[in-house]
Amino acid sequence: MTAQWDLSCKDWEKRLAEGRSLVPDLPLFRDEADIAVQIFNALRLPDVPGTPLLAEAGADWWRDIVRALFGSRDPVTNERHVREVFNLVPKGNSKTTNGALLMIVALVMNVRPRAEYLFIGPTQAIADLAFNQAVGAIQLDSDLKKRFHVRDHLKEIVDRTNQAKLKVKTFDLNILTGPRPVGVLLDEIHLLGKNAATTKVLRQLRGGLEKNSEGFLFMVTTQSDEPPVGAFREELNMARSIRDGRYAGRMLPVLYEFPDSIARSPDRWKNPAVWPMVMPNLGKSLRLDSLIADWEAEQAKGESAIRIWASQHLNIEIGLGLKTDRWRGADHWETAADPELTLETLIDRCDVVVVGVDGGGLDDLLSCHVLGRETETRRWLAWQHSWAHQSVLERRKSENARFAEFEADGDLDVVDDMEKAIGDLADLVAVVDASGKLARVGLDPFAVGAIVDAMADRGIAGDDMVVGIPQGWQLNGAIKTAEIKLANATLMHAGQRIMNWAVANAKAEPKGNAITITKAVAGSGKIDPLMALFDAVVLMSRNPEAPAGRGPSVYSQRGMLVV
Repeated sequence: MTAQWDLSCKDWEKRLAEGRSLVPDLPLFRDEADIAVQIFNALRLPDVPGTPLLAEAGADWWRDIVRALFGSRDPVTNERHVREVFNLVPKGNSKTTNGALLMIVALVMNVRPRAEYLFIGPTQAIADLAFNQAVGAIQLDSDLKKRFHVRDHLKEIVDRTNQAKLKVKTFDLNILTGPRPVGVLLDEIHLLGKNAATTKVLRQLRGGLEKNSEGFLFMVTTQSDEPPVGAFREELNMARSIRDGRYAGRMLPVLYEFPDSIARSPDRWKNPAVWPMVMPNLGKSLRLDSLIADWEAEQAKGESAIRIWASQHLNIEIGLGLKTDRWRGADHWETAADPELTLETLIDRCDVVVVGVDGGGLDDLLSCHVLGRETETRRWLAWQHSWAHQSVLERRKSENARFAEFEADGDLDVVDDMEKAIGDLADLVAVVDASGKLARVGLDPFAVGAIVDAMADRGIAGDDMVVGIPQGWQLNGAIKTAEIKLANATLMHAGQRIMNWAVANAKAEPKGNAITITKAVAGSGKIDPLMALFDAVVLMSRNPEAPAGRGPSVYSQRGMLVV
């Protein structure tokens, strides 16, 4: 077996700053690489005035990708060393057009009779766009028109010399099971992150490509305008790992994204002076003055519009998808994260701890939020865990990819029996209680009998210990308190992705002089973990002290003090 090429680009930050190629130096087969670039340069842009040649209108960054992909094929063994490309590039950098024309290069250089090449997109319209660009380029070249037969009604291009085909296929597991393509262009994979079948479809595509020694998968995408999830997040993380040298793979990562020092500092990435770092087509398909004007217009629309614009035009990865009717605490949520915080460290660092619990029926997330008061600083520290019944996954299939990630993080348990989940919750509260720092447990008073009983079985009982927390407008004080403490950095949390999701789902609704955040207002997104935090905030706002002893249990009669 031939040695695997090193596709890492460890100096990518320096290359970005200097405007250099993100394709590392590779031991390419020079003749193959040069032929591919010559073919690419000879193609014309079908949707640009004057239909210029790519030799004039194309950008070097894309020529470097063409050179690497096709120059990695050994002409003697027909083995391709770069089997995949993951290209993350902002909107407007001609990614779809360049990808479409790259597939024409693949057809021209193809040596396999009856080979199959595919355009695949998250929607038919996106795949059709690439197909139409390829057809337009063919029609502008007399030699290509003779060689290729365009069958518009079937959305396919046939090579008359060897019957190879380039065609559009729908991103569907049933349709993409079985084919053995030689080359695949997958456009806008970020839109497929929520699709639970995406990982399976990619597995099928890769399995088919492996049957051909020269097979390749080319993924080109912008960043998601929501927190990356599912297959998109997995592929992006893999590309980053290979780029940084943490993993050796056959995927060439070409990622136009800012270093963390810029991406995590809005004051820096909002400065147009750094934008050219992630806009390789600037001066070709993009103009900086036009982008600045567009940016200024979006800024006037508020935080949500700013984040969406930044994700699409600057590849800024969104932590929270903020809406105009969002809970205002969300604006400060990301900066209040302490990733080192765990349940154990929270208990160790705090002098008193309270617990908030939320969750009702099978369609809810049973959520437990532990909130402690740090001994030295008096800051509040928050950590949560949730449980979901299997039926939640069946009813909310669009969120299955997220739930799988939360489960992998260790912050969510998916169970078949909620009685077991309630027992696990009670066990967790018992762990806090064993520290001697538990002051009180607060619950949404609705349908909590089983939870109260489970905690009573573990000795956590008495109306000085377990209390009901009024909901709705009566949580207004807790909502406002949490907002203020997040803003002034006196409420820190563990940076759990499930909480980022719940906070992003929360929508605020005025009720007279109060603000309510309820499941009904939040729509399909779950907010139970956040509601559990508000329950805990109610208790911590009373400046509790860890109890020296316990009062008598009243839970044999299911009594509950409401505060």
